[in-house]
Amino acid sequence: MAARALWKGAISFGLVHIPVEMYSAVQEHELDLTMLDRRDFSPVGYKRYNKNTGKDVTWDDIVKGYEYQDNEYVVLSDEDLKRANVEATQTIDILAFVDAADVPLTYFEQPYYLAPSRGGAKVYALLRETLRKAGKIGIATVVIRTKQHLCALVCDEDKIVLNTLRYANEIRSAEELKLPPATLKAAGISDKELQMALSLVEGMSEPWKPEQYHDTYKDDVLALVKKKVKAGQTKTITAAEPESKAAKSSNVVDLVALLQDSLGKRPAPKRRRSKAAA
Repeated sequence: MAARALWKGAISFGLVHIPVEMYSAVQEHELDLTMLDRRDFSPVGYKRYNKNTGKDVTWDDIVKGYEYQDNEYVVLSDEDLKRANVEATQTIDILAFVDAADVPLTYFEQPYYLAPSRGGAKVYALLRETLRKAGKIGIATVVIRTKQHLCALVCDEDKIVLNTLRYANEIRSAEELKLPPATLKAAGISDKELQMALSLVEGMSEPWKPEQYHDTYKDDVLALVKKKVKAGQTKTITAAEPESKAAKSSNVVDLVALLQDSLGKRPAPKRRRSKAAA
C-alpha cells in the first residue's frame, strides 16, 4: 500500500497477537475555499503567538500542557503520553464479540484499514475468517494520538476494517424529539398508504453501486465559479432560486396523492407480450 501507515501495533485476540498497520480508509474531496478580506480580497492568515508577549511562536517552541488548576500546567511530551500506558498505545485490545446489528449506526465514526505487518498474514487471515464465519464484529479499544477510542473490527471482503465508535455518553438522548407513535394505527397511517409506500420503495430498489453517487452540490458550486470567472471578477452573478419540488400546502398532507405522484414518476415496468390467440 502506497499510503503511509497512521499507526503500527498489534491486535490482541485472547493470547494471540496479530501485528498490523493502520491506514486511513477515506479521503476528503471538499471544496478548497480560501478565506479573504472582503475589503481587498487578500487571503486571511492565522498565526501562532505568545498571549503574554504577542510575539510569534514557531512549531519547535510549542509543547503540550495539561492545566491541572487555574494557570498551572504540567508539560507532557509525546514520550510522556506514550509511557502513560505503553501497551494501550501499541495494542488493539479486543474486549468482546457482538452481532453487528446490535450496534446502532449512531455509534459508528471513522473507518480505517488494517493490514498485516511482517509475519502476521496467517493470524490476520485467521481473525478475518473467524469474524466472517461467526457473523460477529470485535469490540476493542485503541489509542490513536492522545485519545483512547472504542472501535469495531469488521470483516469486509478480504480485509479487516477498524471503525472507531462513539462511547455511550457521547450519544445524545432522543427523548426530547417529538416523534410520531411507533405503531401504524397510532401514527394515523392507513394500510393503503403503507402498501403504496412499499411499492415506491420496491420500484426504487436497486443494487448498491457507490460509484454512481457523487457530490453534485460541489459540481454546482464549481459551475457557479466558472460562470463568475467568465463574467469577470467585479460582476456579481445572482444564483437562481431553485424550484420547489412540492407545492406548499396546509398541515394536512394527502399522503396517498404524494405517493401516487412519486410512483407515477418512476419508469413503468416492462410488460411481457402475450402470445397471439390461435
